[in-house]
Amino acid sequence: MARVLALDFGTKRTGIAVTDELQIIASGLTTVDTRKLFVFLKDYLSKESVELFLIGEPKQMDNTASESEQYIKPFIDKLQKTFPEIPIKRIDERFTSKMAFQTMIDSGLKKKERQNKALIDEISATLILQSYLYSK
Repeated sequence: MARVLALDFGTKRTGIAVTDELQIIASGLTTVDTRKLFVFLKDYLSKESVELFLIGEPKQMDNTASESEQYIKPFIDKLQKTFPEIPIKRIDERFTSKMAFQTMIDSGLKKKERQNKALIDEISATLILQSYLYSK
């Protein structure tokens, strides 16, 4: 089996999480400057086999698309064109940032460490991936 790669896309940073090859465990991989995301993905995919991209789908409380969706759609189009052999699935990402922040508190990180937005993005990607794995 190949890995599943989850992306918590942002205009500045993108959090990335990945499964093990058996698709049992979701782990935070890194956070990448979004401008360098495709360079990172090309490098990563040259070393690892990925069978699915999961991309967070931000929604409002009334289930309509979030304002940030306007930035995610062009990214997805480019992702499909760049890696046409890898399917893309969207996962509702409501509350992942809040859950990520709570995870940081629960794990005992100090206030200064919890201000690390890159870590929040990475944890959010991991939560998106865990949600997918639970649903399988």
